[in-house]
Amino acid sequence: MNDSNITDHTVYVGVDLHKRYSTVVKKDHQGKLLERRRVAHDVPEQLARFVQSLDANCRVAIEATGNWYHFYETVESSGARVVLCHPLKTRAIASARIMTDEISADVLADLLRADLLPRAYIPDRKTRDLRELLRYRAALVAMTTQVRCRLRAVLAKDGLDCPYTDILSHASRQFLATAPLRDSYRLEVDGFIQIGRHLVAETERIQALIDQQVQLNEQARLLDTIPGVGPYTALLILAEIGDINRFPTAGHLASYAGLVPSVHSSGGHTRLGHITKQGSKWLRWVLVECWWKLINKSLRFRRYYERISHRHGSKAARVAVARKLVHVIYRMLKERVPFCENGAVPVSS
Repeated sequence: MNDSNITDHTVYVGVDLHKRYSTVVKKDHQGKLLERRRVAHDVPEQLARFVQSLDANCRVAIEATGNWYHFYETVESSGARVVLCHPLKTRAIASARIMTDEISADVLADLLRADLLPRAYIPDRKTRDLRELLRYRAALVAMTTQVRCRLRAVLAKDGLDCPYTDILSHASRQFLATAPLRDSYRLEVDGFIQIGRHLVAETERIQALIDQQVQLNEQARLLDTIPGVGPYTALLILAEIGDINRFPTAGHLASYAGLVPSVHSSGGHTRLGHITKQGSKWLRWVLVECWWKLINKSLRFRRYYERISHRHGSKAARVAVARKLVHVIYRMLKERVPFCENGAVPVSS
């Protein structure tokens, strides 16, 4: 664990985390079982008693499941050192035919005690809060898109089509207000317009907060110099990467984004498959989303896209552009230089 504070009195705690409860196993330095209990999350007294039983001598292992945030932050407040482990890699190490909650917690405690636990990266509280803000905006945009699609679908049922590109614009709303619709369709259209207006207003409010964050962030302003990368995209990339110095090479960053090909090797033959899609799905999503603006605003990226597309098709070329963008971003953040089309941060061609 590389922790100088580990002593013979250190207690190792494995937590099998679920939505409504957790199974907890405590062991001493020699592996002797000290306690096994179930902690109900909907009973505050049980969670409070568990946290009070921890101190600075405790090391706690939790799997990075979808609901780890609250439990992690609550346990962290006790002064214990909390280790967030990688679920997929943990299963690879501790696979078994029989796996119960108690066995899972027991295995986590033993792996933690033996310093064999594959750790997941935990950004600081400020970065976690920033991620929530950016993902909230992404959710708002997705819901607004759904509302726009539903509006057009309802109009199509009544044989109508909106002549405006943005169906939630002021001009479009005026058109829809006087459109000859059946009562049932009118009810839907008016409701979706009202929902859409609220979503657009909320998205604009959140975007203003994001713009303020970008102005205060030197690295975000650097990434904003990349063609096709705006304030939101720049900040989302930074929030998902975290500390760039934790990646020794650009290839490691590309692997974290899940943009590297899977490798199948057997009998002296090596075959590259589809990208792994492991790591940060948000980082992979935003990098791939950049491809269209990037190839239209950067000549070198466009030439790179055309060359890959000619050989392997458009879909593979989009991923290749995203992977190349990772290398550019890595060098920009490491060397603290803005994007330059002609060579300060060159794109391989």
